[in-house]
Amino acid sequence: MPRYLIRLPDPAHARGNEPSLSFTANGAGAFAEELQAALATPALFERWRALQPEPDEVDPALGATDPSATVSGAQQDLHVDLVADTRIPGEILKQRLRLLAGRHWELRDVRF
Repeated sequence: MPRYLIRLPDPAHARGNEPSLSFTANGAGAFAEELQAALATPALFERWRALQPEPDEVDPALGATDPSATVSGAQQDLHVDLVADTRIPGEILKQRLRLLAGRHWELRDVRF
């Protein structure tokens, strides 16, 4: 299972453009919980899809979930490191991170 190493360089700014889809977390554990929910359940995808001009035309493959996904978080000085173990394709993981954190995240490494 791929392991994604993600950094939130400035957690206070790790917010997406749409508040209803964005991280609300404060703290490494809370960021990890929110990302894990975004990977393991369809809730974030369904909220995003409902905001699209033609929700019924959204490719259902974008709603992929991985109920076995796990995410852990650690506070490191001023940034937060997240480790996500998931079978979700990388492009979908990146889309979910953009919804949650906007441009305020870095994919540091991927391990297989």
